[in-house]
Amino acid sequence: MPIINVRVTGKPDATLSASIAREITEITATQLRKDPTITAVAVSYLDPQHWFAGGKSLAEHGTNTFWLDIKVVDGTNTKLELEAYLKAMFDAFGRLLGGVHQESYAFVHEVPAAAYGYGGKTQEFRFISGRLNAA
Repeated sequence: MPIINVRVTGKPDATLSASIAREITEITATQLRKDPTITAVAVSYLDPQHWFAGGKSLAEHGTNTFWLDIKVVDGTNTKLELEAYLKAMFDAFGRLLGGVHQESYAFVHEVPAAAYGYGGKTQEFRFISGRLNAA
């Protein structure tokens, strides 16, 4: 059920967006055990002349970059899983964008289950309902 926002340098490209969404969803399912059928990915683009690293634009660097922001329920993943996820994302974007600047970021927000959900129900509600139904 994660929501993943991705920003990459370049011109909007529907084919690239679909590849990014597919790859991110797969890595998120594999590394973080998140259900791909309820994973949402939003991709947006920014001209490399307007993205700066070390005081120089990415256009000046002659490279691309990304920023991935994902929200997951607190405590559902270990530090080792998060570490593997971040590495897999950096590697994937290296392939997808043709190499990325070292100053590219992935940020995993671990949020309380009572403050996060979809379909009008929190993840805390889903957890408690599941436990009650199992009893």
